[in-house]
Amino acid sequence: MKQTPRTRKVNETVREAVAIILSEEVSDPRLDLVTVTSAEVSPDMMVANIYVITHGGAERYAELLEGLESAKGRIRSLLGKRITLRFTPELRFLIDRSVDEGMRISEALKDVPPTLRQERAGEADSETEG
Repeated sequence: MKQTPRTRKVNETVREAVAIILSEEVSDPRLDLVTVTSAEVSPDMMVANIYVITHGGAERYAELLEGLESAKGRIRSLLGKRITLRFTPELRFLIDRSVDEGMRISEALKDVPPTLRQERAGEADSETEG
């Protein structure tokens, strides 16, 4: 889906507002150490997917999603007071898997021998020059 400058601005505004609401106005211990990584508001502005991460494993993520679902109505209400849109979007909270995937790839790259990394870098350089 192509994003317009307005859509990007709305996404960032929603992300920032939800992050502030979670850190300052919702006091649920299940929501401690939550980070809002991004928000994607649908083209009709009726639904917002909020992507979050936290520290811990699968149990911690399940606990986080449970806390977010429990507080969803309050978060949406507070969001409506913070942002100026015709309608306050319905909130859907999702785990941002890209951060975990990036860390997994980074860890895997640490196991690659330095000589192989240098060979691969040389191959990439020669491909871009040719």
